[in-house]
Amino acid sequence: MANKKSMPNDLALRIATAMHQMGIDAVPRNYELVYEAYAGANPELVRDFIALGKYKSQAALDELGRKYLPHHHEASVLARSTTIVRDEMSNFMNLLSREKNSLDDYGRLIGEASKALVVSDEASQAALKNSIQALKRATERQVTHNAELEQSVTAQSNVIVGVQKELADFEATKFSDAVTGLANRRAFNKALAKVYADSNLPLSCAVAIAEPDTSQRLSGEQAAAIADHLARHIGGIAQQAFPPSELAARFDGVRFGFLINAGEEREVVRLMALLRSALRGVHFKHPKTGRSLGSVTLSVGVCMSHGAGNAFDLVGAAEKALAKAQAKGGDYTVVHGGEDEQPTGRDWLIYKR
Repeated sequence: MANKKSMPNDLALRIATAMHQMGIDAVPRNYELVYEAYAGANPELVRDFIALGKYKSQAALDELGRKYLPHHHEASVLARSTTIVRDEMSNFMNLLSREKNSLDDYGRLIGEASKALVVSDEASQAALKNSIQALKRATERQVTHNAELEQSVTAQSNVIVGVQKELADFEATKFSDAVTGLANRRAFNKALAKVYADSNLPLSCAVAIAEPDTSQRLSGEQAAAIADHLARHIGGIAQQAFPPSELAARFDGVRFGFLINAGEEREVVRLMALLRSALRGVHFKHPKTGRSLGSVTLSVGVCMSHGAGNAFDLVGAAEKALAKAQAKGGDYTVVHGGEDEQPTGRDWLIYKR
Protein backbone atom coordinates (compact mmCIF):
# COMPACT_ATOMS: atom_id res chain seq x y z
CA MET A 1 0.00 0.00 0.00
CA ALA A 2 2.87 2.35 0.75
CA ASN A 3 4.18 2.02 -2.79
CA LYS A 4 0.76 2.74 -4.28
CA LYS A 5 0.46 5.94 -2.28
CA SER A 6 3.95 7.14 -3.12
CA MET A 7 3.53 6.89 -6.89
CA PRO A 8 0.95 9.69 -7.32
CA ASN A 9 2.72 11.74 -4.68
CA ASP A 10 6.03 11.44 -6.57
CA LEU A 11 4.34 12.39 -9.82
CA ALA A 12 2.64 15.36 -8.21
CA LEU A 13 5.98 16.48 -6.79
CA ARG A 14 7.71 16.20 -10.18
CA ILE A 15 4.99 18.22 -11.90
CA ALA A 16 4.95 20.85 -9.15
CA THR A 17 8.75 21.14 -9.37
CA ALA A 18 8.65 21.46 -13.17
CA MET A 19 5.98 24.16 -12.94
CA HIS A 20 8.06 26.09 -10.43
CA GLN A 21 11.18 25.83 -12.62
CA MET A 22 9.26 27.09 -15.66
CA GLY A 23 7.60 29.90 -13.71
CA ILE A 24 4.10 28.50 -14.27
CA ASP A 25 1.41 29.55 -11.80
CA ALA A 26 0.10 26.68 -9.68
CA VAL A 27 -3.55 26.84 -10.82
CA PRO A 28 -5.63 23.74 -11.68
CA ARG A 29 -5.84 24.38 -15.43
CA ASN A 30 -2.03 24.78 -15.62
CA TYR A 31 -1.45 21.67 -13.53
CA GLU A 32 -3.58 19.48 -15.80
CA LEU A 33 -1.94 20.92 -18.90
CA VAL A 34 1.57 20.18 -17.58
CA TYR A 35 0.42 16.73 -16.44
CA GLU A 36 -0.91 15.90 -19.91
CA ALA A 37 2.31 17.15 -21.49
CA TYR A 38 4.44 15.02 -19.17
CA ALA A 39 2.21 11.96 -19.61
CA GLY A 40 2.87 12.11 -23.35
CA ALA A 41 -0.49 10.61 -24.35
CA ASN A 42 -1.02 13.36 -26.91
CA PRO A 43 2.13 13.87 -29.04
CA GLU A 44 0.75 17.07 -30.59
CA LEU A 45 0.23 18.58 -27.15
CA VAL A 46 3.77 17.58 -26.16
CA ARG A 47 5.22 19.22 -29.29
CA ASP A 48 3.21 22.41 -28.84
CA PHE A 49 4.10 22.56 -25.15
CA ILE A 50 7.82 22.23 -25.88
CA ALA A 51 7.55 24.81 -28.66
CA LEU A 52 6.49 27.43 -26.09
CA GLY A 53 10.09 27.51 -24.85
CA LYS A 54 11.56 27.30 -21.36
CA TYR A 55 9.50 30.12 -19.88
CA LYS A 56 5.84 30.03 -20.86
CA SER A 57 3.46 32.96 -20.52
CA GLN A 58 -0.01 32.44 -19.07
CA ALA A 59 -1.55 33.68 -22.31
CA ALA A 60 0.35 31.04 -24.30
CA LEU A 61 -0.61 28.32 -21.81
CA ASP A 62 -4.27 29.33 -21.98
CA GLU A 63 -4.17 29.25 -25.78
CA LEU A 64 -2.79 25.72 -25.58
CA GLY A 65 -5.41 24.83 -22.98
CA ARG A 66 -8.25 26.06 -25.17
CA LYS A 67 -7.03 23.71 -27.88
CA TYR A 68 -6.36 20.57 -25.84
CA LEU A 69 -8.27 21.03 -22.55
CA PRO A 70 -11.31 23.11 -23.54
CA HIS A 71 -13.27 22.21 -20.39
CA HIS A 72 -11.05 24.60 -18.41
CA HIS A 73 -12.02 27.50 -20.66
CA GLU A 74 -15.77 26.99 -20.73
CA ALA A 75 -16.40 30.41 -19.18
CA SER A 76 -14.85 32.26 -22.13
CA VAL A 77 -16.88 30.27 -24.66
CA LEU A 78 -20.10 30.87 -22.73
CA ALA A 79 -19.31 34.58 -22.34
CA ARG A 80 -18.74 34.97 -26.08
CA SER A 81 -21.94 33.07 -26.87
CA THR A 82 -23.88 35.19 -24.39
CA THR A 83 -22.57 38.37 -26.02
CA ILE A 84 -23.62 37.18 -29.49
CA VAL A 85 -27.10 36.20 -28.31
CA ARG A 86 -27.53 39.50 -26.43
CA ASP A 87 -26.53 41.49 -29.53
CA GLU A 88 -28.90 39.53 -31.74
CA MET A 89 -31.75 40.04 -29.29
CA SER A 90 -31.05 43.78 -29.33
CA ASN A 91 -31.05 43.75 -33.14
CA PHE A 92 -34.33 41.85 -33.16
CA MET A 93 -35.95 44.35 -30.77
CA ASN A 94 -34.88 47.16 -33.11
CA LEU A 95 -36.42 45.26 -36.02
CA LEU A 96 -39.70 44.93 -34.13
CA SER A 97 -39.63 48.64 -33.29
CA ARG A 98 -39.11 49.59 -36.94
CA GLU A 99 -41.84 47.17 -37.95
CA LYS A 100 -44.25 48.78 -35.48
CA ASN A 101 -43.53 52.27 -36.87
CA SER A 102 -43.99 51.00 -40.42
CA LEU A 103 -47.32 49.38 -39.55
CA ASP A 104 -48.47 52.53 -37.75
CA ASP A 105 -47.79 54.60 -40.87
CA TYR A 106 -49.53 52.06 -43.04
CA GLY A 107 -52.53 52.00 -40.71
CA ARG A 108 -52.75 55.81 -40.78
CA LEU A 109 -52.92 55.82 -44.58
CA ILE A 110 -55.64 53.16 -44.56
CA GLY A 111 -57.60 55.24 -42.05
CA GLU A 112 -57.39 58.36 -44.22
CA ALA A 113 -58.53 56.42 -47.30
CA SER A 114 -61.45 54.95 -45.34
CA LYS A 115 -62.66 58.42 -44.29
CA ALA A 116 -62.60 59.65 -47.89
CA LEU A 117 -64.85 56.76 -48.97
CA VAL A 118 -67.84 58.06 -47.01
CA VAL A 119 -67.77 61.61 -48.51
CA SER A 120 -69.09 62.27 -52.05
CA ASP A 121 -68.13 65.90 -52.82
CA GLU A 122 -65.56 66.71 -55.50
CA ALA A 123 -62.82 67.77 -53.06
CA SER A 124 -63.18 64.55 -51.15
CA GLN A 125 -63.02 62.57 -54.38
CA ALA A 126 -59.66 64.20 -55.15
CA ALA A 127 -58.51 63.43 -51.64
CA LEU A 128 -59.64 59.82 -52.11
CA LYS A 129 -57.65 59.54 -55.34
CA ASN A 130 -54.55 60.88 -53.60
CA SER A 131 -55.12 58.51 -50.66
CA ILE A 132 -55.41 55.56 -53.02
CA GLN A 133 -52.14 56.46 -54.72
CA ALA A 134 -50.44 56.94 -51.36
CA LEU A 135 -51.88 53.66 -50.13
CA LYS A 136 -50.64 51.87 -53.24
CA ARG A 137 -47.10 53.20 -52.73
CA ALA A 138 -47.23 52.38 -49.03
CA THR A 139 -48.40 48.83 -49.81
CA GLU A 140 -45.50 48.32 -52.21
CA ARG A 141 -43.06 49.65 -49.59
CA GLN A 142 -44.64 47.40 -46.96
CA VAL A 143 -44.26 44.34 -49.17
CA THR A 144 -40.59 45.19 -49.74
CA HIS A 145 -40.14 45.92 -46.05
CA ASN A 146 -41.72 42.60 -45.08
CA ALA A 147 -39.34 40.73 -47.43
CA GLU A 148 -36.35 42.54 -45.91
CA LEU A 149 -37.67 41.81 -42.42
CA GLU A 150 -38.01 38.13 -43.27
CA GLN A 151 -34.42 38.06 -44.54
CA SER A 152 -33.19 39.80 -41.38
CA VAL A 153 -35.06 37.40 -39.11
CA THR A 154 -33.73 34.42 -41.09
CA ALA A 155 -30.17 35.74 -40.82
CA GLN A 156 -30.55 36.25 -37.07
CA SER A 157 -32.02 32.78 -36.66
CA ASN A 158 -29.01 31.34 -38.47
CA VAL A 159 -26.70 33.18 -36.07
CA ILE A 160 -28.54 31.71 -33.08
CA VAL A 161 -28.44 28.23 -34.64
CA GLY A 162 -24.69 28.71 -35.12
CA VAL A 163 -24.28 29.61 -31.46
CA GLN A 164 -26.25 26.53 -30.43
CA LYS A 165 -24.08 24.32 -32.63
CA GLU A 166 -20.90 25.88 -31.27
CA LEU A 167 -22.02 25.23 -27.70
CA ALA A 168 -23.00 21.66 -28.58
CA ASP A 169 -19.66 21.07 -30.32
CA PHE A 170 -17.81 22.55 -27.35
CA GLU A 171 -19.72 20.32 -24.96
CA ALA A 172 -18.82 17.33 -27.12
CA THR A 173 -15.10 18.15 -27.05
CA LYS A 174 -15.09 17.82 -23.27
CA PHE A 175 -16.11 14.19 -23.45
CA SER A 176 -14.82 12.92 -26.81
CA ASP A 177 -11.45 11.85 -28.14
CA ALA A 178 -10.38 13.92 -31.15
CA VAL A 179 -8.35 11.11 -32.75
CA THR A 180 -10.83 8.23 -32.63
CA GLY A 181 -14.20 9.91 -32.22
CA LEU A 182 -14.88 7.69 -29.21
CA ALA A 183 -15.54 8.92 -25.69
CA ASN A 184 -12.49 10.05 -23.72
CA ARG A 185 -11.31 9.06 -20.25
CA ARG A 186 -13.26 11.95 -18.72
CA ALA A 187 -16.53 10.62 -20.19
CA PHE A 188 -15.64 7.10 -19.07
CA ASN A 189 -14.96 8.23 -15.49
CA LYS A 190 -18.23 10.18 -15.44
CA ALA A 191 -20.20 7.11 -16.50
CA LEU A 192 -18.21 4.86 -14.17
CA ALA A 193 -19.08 7.04 -11.17
CA LYS A 194 -22.77 6.20 -11.70
CA VAL A 195 -22.12 2.47 -11.31
CA TYR A 196 -21.56 2.80 -7.56
CA ALA A 197 -23.83 5.81 -6.97
CA ASP A 198 -25.69 3.47 -4.61
CA SER A 199 -22.90 1.51 -2.96
CA ASN A 200 -25.39 -1.03 -1.58
CA LEU A 201 -26.85 -1.73 -5.02
CA PRO A 202 -24.30 -1.10 -7.81
CA LEU A 203 -25.40 -1.24 -11.43
CA SER A 204 -25.00 -4.62 -13.05
CA CYS A 205 -22.31 -4.08 -15.69
CA ALA A 206 -18.69 -4.75 -16.57
CA VAL A 207 -15.52 -2.86 -17.38
CA ALA A 208 -13.24 -4.14 -20.13
CA ILE A 209 -9.82 -2.67 -20.82
CA ALA A 210 -8.07 -3.54 -24.06
CA GLU A 211 -4.73 -2.95 -25.75
CA PRO A 212 -3.41 -4.15 -29.13
CA ASP A 213 -0.65 -6.74 -28.98
CA THR A 214 2.25 -4.71 -30.31
CA SER A 215 5.00 -5.10 -27.69
CA GLN A 216 6.41 -8.30 -29.20
CA ARG A 217 6.01 -7.11 -32.78
CA LEU A 218 7.03 -3.46 -32.74
CA SER A 219 9.76 -1.60 -30.93
CA GLY A 220 8.78 1.19 -28.57
CA GLU A 221 9.82 3.78 -31.14
CA GLN A 222 7.90 2.06 -33.93
CA ALA A 223 4.77 1.72 -31.80
CA ALA A 224 4.91 5.39 -30.80
CA ALA A 225 5.26 6.45 -34.44
CA ILE A 226 1.99 4.81 -35.45
CA ALA A 227 0.09 5.10 -32.13
CA ASP A 228 -2.49 7.65 -33.29
CA HIS A 229 -3.06 5.85 -36.59
CA LEU A 230 -3.47 2.52 -34.80
CA ALA A 231 -5.82 4.11 -32.26
CA ARG A 232 -7.89 5.58 -35.11
CA HIS A 233 -7.99 2.17 -36.81
CA ILE A 234 -9.19 0.42 -33.65
CA GLY A 235 -11.62 3.22 -32.82
CA GLY A 236 -13.21 3.13 -36.26
CA ILE A 237 -13.81 -0.61 -36.08
CA ALA A 238 -15.02 -0.37 -32.48
CA GLN A 239 -17.67 2.15 -33.55
CA GLN A 240 -18.92 -0.29 -36.19
CA ALA A 241 -18.63 -3.54 -34.21
CA PHE A 242 -19.60 -2.39 -30.73
CA PRO A 243 -23.26 -1.68 -29.87
CA PRO A 244 -23.91 2.09 -29.64
CA SER A 245 -25.74 1.49 -26.36
CA GLU A 246 -22.41 0.59 -24.71
CA LEU A 247 -19.68 3.09 -23.87
CA ALA A 248 -16.39 2.76 -25.75
CA ALA A 249 -13.59 5.14 -24.76
CA ARG A 250 -9.99 5.79 -25.62
CA PHE A 251 -7.95 6.23 -22.45
CA ASP A 252 -4.55 7.21 -23.83
CA GLY A 253 -2.18 5.97 -26.49
CA VAL A 254 -3.70 2.72 -27.73
CA ARG A 255 -5.46 1.71 -24.51
CA PHE A 256 -9.24 1.50 -24.66
CA GLY A 257 -11.93 1.11 -22.03
CA PHE A 258 -15.46 -0.26 -22.38
CA LEU A 259 -18.36 0.05 -19.95
CA ILE A 260 -20.77 -2.74 -20.84
CA ASN A 261 -24.33 -2.84 -19.52
CA ALA A 262 -24.52 -6.59 -19.09
CA GLY A 263 -24.80 -8.57 -15.89
CA GLU A 264 -23.59 -11.86 -17.32
CA GLU A 265 -19.91 -12.58 -17.86
CA ARG A 266 -20.70 -14.67 -20.95
CA GLU A 267 -22.35 -11.70 -22.71
CA VAL A 268 -19.41 -9.40 -21.97
CA VAL A 269 -16.91 -11.95 -23.32
CA ARG A 270 -19.12 -12.39 -26.42
CA LEU A 271 -19.12 -8.65 -27.15
CA MET A 272 -15.36 -8.40 -26.78
CA ALA A 273 -14.96 -11.47 -29.00
CA LEU A 274 -17.03 -9.72 -31.70
CA LEU A 275 -14.75 -6.68 -31.52
CA ARG A 276 -11.61 -8.81 -31.66
CA SER A 277 -13.00 -10.77 -34.60
CA ALA A 278 -13.84 -7.55 -36.46
CA LEU A 279 -10.30 -6.27 -35.93
CA ARG A 280 -8.77 -9.51 -37.18
CA GLY A 281 -10.85 -9.19 -40.33
CA VAL A 282 -9.31 -5.87 -41.41
CA HIS A 283 -5.58 -5.51 -42.03
CA PHE A 284 -3.91 -2.44 -40.62
CA LYS A 285 -1.82 -0.46 -43.10
CA HIS A 286 1.24 1.57 -42.25
CA PRO A 287 0.23 5.26 -42.41
CA LYS A 288 3.25 6.30 -44.49
CA THR A 289 4.14 3.33 -46.66
CA GLY A 290 0.62 1.88 -47.03
CA ARG A 291 2.11 -1.56 -46.43
CA SER A 292 -0.12 -4.02 -44.58
CA LEU A 293 1.04 -4.81 -41.05
CA GLY A 294 -1.42 -7.65 -40.72
CA SER A 295 -4.45 -7.98 -38.49
CA VAL A 296 -4.64 -6.34 -35.10
CA THR A 297 -5.19 -8.59 -32.10
CA LEU A 298 -6.28 -7.38 -28.69
CA SER A 299 -5.55 -8.38 -25.15
CA VAL A 300 -8.56 -7.73 -22.95
CA GLY A 301 -9.09 -7.64 -19.21
CA VAL A 302 -12.61 -7.75 -17.79
CA CYS A 303 -14.11 -7.26 -14.36
CA MET A 304 -17.81 -7.49 -13.49
CA SER A 305 -19.21 -4.78 -11.22
CA HIS A 306 -20.22 -7.37 -8.61
CA GLY A 307 -16.55 -8.35 -8.42
CA ALA A 308 -15.45 -5.00 -6.99
CA GLY A 309 -16.67 -2.71 -4.25
CA ASN A 310 -16.00 0.63 -5.93
CA ALA A 311 -15.03 2.22 -9.24
CA PHE A 312 -11.32 2.30 -8.39
CA ASP A 313 -11.20 -1.43 -7.61
CA LEU A 314 -13.34 -2.23 -10.66
CA VAL A 315 -10.88 -0.60 -13.05
CA GLY A 316 -7.90 -1.94 -11.10
CA ALA A 317 -9.17 -5.51 -11.36
CA ALA A 318 -9.78 -5.11 -15.11
CA GLU A 319 -6.23 -3.80 -15.53
CA LYS A 320 -4.84 -6.80 -13.63
CA ALA A 321 -6.85 -9.10 -15.88
CA LEU A 322 -5.43 -7.27 -18.90
CA ALA A 323 -1.89 -7.80 -17.60
CA LYS A 324 -2.61 -11.54 -17.30
CA ALA A 325 -3.91 -11.65 -20.87
CA GLN A 326 -0.75 -9.92 -22.10
CA ALA A 327 1.46 -12.24 -20.02
CA LYS A 328 -0.10 -15.21 -21.82
CA GLY A 329 1.24 -13.85 -25.10
CA GLY A 330 -1.68 -11.68 -26.07
CA ASP A 331 -4.86 -12.25 -28.04
CA TYR A 332 -6.68 -13.30 -24.87
CA THR A 333 -9.67 -12.11 -22.93
CA VAL A 334 -9.17 -12.69 -19.22
CA VAL A 335 -12.04 -12.17 -16.79
CA HIS A 336 -11.18 -11.26 -13.24
CA GLY A 337 -12.15 -14.27 -11.15
CA GLY A 338 -13.53 -16.11 -14.18
CA GLU A 339 -12.50 -18.42 -16.98
CA ASP A 340 -9.96 -17.35 -19.61
CA GLU A 341 -10.92 -17.26 -23.27
CA GLN A 342 -8.65 -19.24 -25.55
CA PRO A 343 -6.58 -17.25 -28.09
CA THR A 344 -7.51 -17.20 -31.76
CA GLY A 345 -5.51 -16.22 -34.81
CA ARG A 346 -2.24 -14.32 -34.55
CA ASP A 347 -1.22 -12.79 -37.82
CA TRP A 348 0.17 -9.42 -36.79
CA LEU A 349 3.12 -8.77 -39.10
CA ILE A 350 6.31 -7.44 -37.63
CA TYR A 351 6.88 -3.88 -38.77
CA LYS A 352 10.28 -3.49 -40.40
CA ARG A 353 11.72 -0.22 -41.60
